[in-house]
Amino acid sequence: MKLEGKVALVTGGGTGIGTAIVKRFVTEGAKVCLTGRRREMLEEVARSLPSGTVITCPGDVSKDDDVAHMVKTTISFGGRLDVLVNNAGIASQAPVADLPREEWQRVFDVNLTGPFLLMKAAIPHMIKAGGGSIINIASVGGLRCLSGFPAYCSSKAGLIMLTQQAALDYGRYNIRCNAICPGGIKTEMTEKEFGQLGKALGMETDAFFAMISKALPLQRLGQPPEIGGVCTFLASDDSSFMTGAALVIDAGTAVVDTLGAMMVDALRRGGIIN
Repeated sequence: MKLEGKVALVTGGGTGIGTAIVKRFVTEGAKVCLTGRRREMLEEVARSLPSGTVITCPGDVSKDDDVAHMVKTTISFGGRLDVLVNNAGIASQAPVADLPREEWQRVFDVNLTGPFLLMKAAIPHMIKAGGGSIINIASVGGLRCLSGFPAYCSSKAGLIMLTQQAALDYGRYNIRCNAICPGGIKTEMTEKEFGQLGKALGMETDAFFAMISKALPLQRLGQPPEIGGVCTFLASDDSSFMTGAALVIDAGTAVVDTLGAMMVDALRRGGIIN
């Protein structure tokens, strides 16, 4: 029960990595407010967990009023706010010259401005409580480029720097801020998107996953609970001397730099991009 007595707010909690984080936090004793844009998915997650352990708060992290409501709901539910996980994120696939301005802006609104707004709203409460832990879900795409994803990669790179800036500015208040940089994680979204790519190549989804990960040291994609475990470590007192870190959780992708290249090759062979 590493998180017993702690209260957490997790954005994007209705699917994939967010759901895994919420479930792990509850297992470890935390009370959690889970947020997202789709109410029905949040409520489905909530029904799968013990009564009284979670509360849902639908909303858009890029909207000031929604963010204020998320933080207020969390504190009303748990009496405090100890852990903030900025997990909500979106992507847009188009090179710079072909990327509509509104798509660029929307990716930044969700991936970077959203965490900024949540941190801005949460930090004063953490200061009053004597400290807290902020965990930002960035990406290996924030450390290395993926062809055709300038908005996503740029926003995640900005999120890593925002993480480190907050770590510097608020460490004196016992507020720790760290980023996690996942590589390929097998979620509902990736299964849908990669499944379409595999189909274009005449391959089943699992076979496509195996193809794009075969050059990685661990030779597989990750599972959402594996990110949930790292988040638990960062939310707990086990990481009490850690702040400003960008933890790479990617099956070794950053070591060999092959997953992105193989994905682009598959997209090109399938005629999906030039």
